[in-house]
Amino acid sequence: MKNGKILWADDEIDLLKPHILFLQQKGYEVTTVSNGRDALEKAAHETFDLIILDENMPGLSGLDTLGQIKMENPEIPVVMITKSEEENIMNQAIGNKISDYLIKPVNPNQILLSIKKNLHHKEIILEKTSSDYRQEFQHISSQINDSYSWNDWFEVYKKLVFWELELAQAESDMDELLTMQKTEANSAFAKFVKKNYEKWITGGEHPLMSHELFKTKVFPLIDNGEKVFFILIDNFRFDQWRVIKPLLNEYFTAEEDLYFSILPTATQYARNAIFSGLLPNQIARMFPDLWVDEDEEEGKNLNEAPLIQTLLDRFRKRYTFSYNKINESAFGERLIQNFPQIENNQLNVCVLNFVDMLSHARTESKMIRELASSEAAYRSITESWFRHSSALDLFRKIAEKDFKIIL
Repeated sequence: MKNGKILWADDEIDLLKPHILFLQQKGYEVTTVSNGRDALEKAAHETFDLIILDENMPGLSGLDTLGQIKMENPEIPVVMITKSEEENIMNQAIGNKISDYLIKPVNPNQILLSIKKNLHHKEIILEKTSSDYRQEFQHISSQINDSYSWNDWFEVYKKLVFWELELAQAESDMDELLTMQKTEANSAFAKFVKKNYEKWITGGEHPLMSHELFKTKVFPLIDNGEKVFFILIDNFRFDQWRVIKPLLNEYFTAEEDLYFSILPTATQYARNAIFSGLLPNQIARMFPDLWVDEDEEEGKNLNEAPLIQTLLDRFRKRYTFSYNKINESAFGERLIQNFPQIENNQLNVCVLNFVDMLSHARTESKMIRELASSEAAYRSITESWFRHSSALDLFRKIAEKDFKIIL
């Protein structure tokens, strides 16, 4: 069985016969040429899975050959081999999107590793990831059965999200097994919450909850002299955070923590609890003009700015603050344009509603259901939105000013 078809161009190709024999023994079909012109000729008339180029060939150099190959076949992986360690040559090769860069002398195993990395990494990752998850499956099941505290459940949740992302990235066919395990975890977690929730909201020992976020996470930072942006992405899940996190790593160092939402998790209750620092029955009693009952037609999140003000007043915080709701990209762009007007505030609150709108559209729109037909597709849309939206520009702007973010 052939592992792949390789074209190798080197003006000293006769000296590389042991390397070529080694690759042939590993199942690769290797075609050799001694110059760039012949390499281009071969590549024009035959299909190769990978091309190896010597950088320092007489006539058409390796870099020139690379440039022409990429113009005709931009998707084909090219491994550049060179005697030179000059940074300029490396930069040109990287700029032409080489797949790997090896410095002579190279041994056969280095070549094999580079080939495997570029031709077989998906299969290798799939096999390793699937094997690792199968081994971890029983351990996670035991953890689910033995989770007696909220910290235990944090660990279970993080592990399930980790494996969901790993298996999706590896394009594994183990979705059914993972779904079964998530269902098992959901059932056990629901029993855990049902058993403990009343104690949590009546003053017993409890995890961090919605109505305590500002008091425990925001106020200490501002009191320490930091300027803070509190950004709430409505209906935003931990797995979605994990796919946008790499886009922010260039600008921020992230510390992750989990909290328990109050129930119900709907906007009227959980989101208002965050911004008021109160449980819903306390909001209704203390600020009846700011509470909207479930059967009323009025929007359930129209009073968030006044609720924030009541929270600051209750804790005697004299912070300057702004409240900004971003329902569409134009609102985000306007906020960035007006950034000089809010950057001196100690606290700026931003609510981004796109993910919530996407979640509802996933239920109501056939087209969105098609686009987000799986959890992996749903995460992909979230990542694409964030990458191309004014939201990422806002995060960049905040980083530029060195402000802290609570997301």
